Amino acid sequence: MLDFGTGPTIYQLLSACEVFDNIIVSDFLEKNRAEFQRWLKKDPDAFDWTHIIKSVCELEGKSSREDCEKKAEKLRSKVKEVLKCDALKRNPYDPVVVPPVDCLLSCLCLEVPCKDIQSFCDVLKNFQDLIKPGGHLLLLSALRETFYHIGTKQFSSLYINEEELEMAFKEAGYQIKKAVYKQRPDNAAMDFTDCQGFYFIHACKPK
Repeated sequence: MLDFGTGPTIYQLLSACEVFDNIIVSDFLEKNRAEFQRWLKKDPDAFDWTHIIKSVCELEGKSSREDCEKKAEKLRSKVKEVLKCDALKRNPYDPVVVPPVDCLLSCLCLEVPCKDIQSFCDVLKNFQDLIKPGGHLLLLSALRETFYHIGTKQFSSLYINEEELEMAFKEAGYQIKKAVYKQRPDNAAMDFTDCQGFYFIHACKPK
């Protein structure tokens, strides 16, 4: 499995490690890759993900301390590489050639480097070379968002709606298997973003 735009986080991989034996994580920023490596190496200065691991274990019906420790160690053992990626390159891992994988996952990523719908579609097309025939593409991100904050710094985000998303997937040659859209509650305390909801799309590359 390939996680594109991992950031410094592990939450999106905690269930994936129960399914995939080989996981490649990747991010554009060296700081994010370094933070992920700190967690892999059990650096005492790494962020403590214990509460998130416990939440995932509870969802999976296992919530003991031993279960959480086993989950963390399983994920560490499954991560085989930490690579640099650039969504706007034809080969996002250039000069590295990553063999096609069964599944490519990307969470809260593509709306940042992509400045318009066409560039978003182009990235999806480039992902085709990274996925085996019949393989899966899983995307989760924000709907109709123009900005978000990390601390005091503001970042721009590609505004994209449900129709544009599905059009991009189809134009890029994927078969959409499932699309879930969740609107942001009116009372949600999310001053750090103007997103109006979230989406999850499961698509397949044709065989």
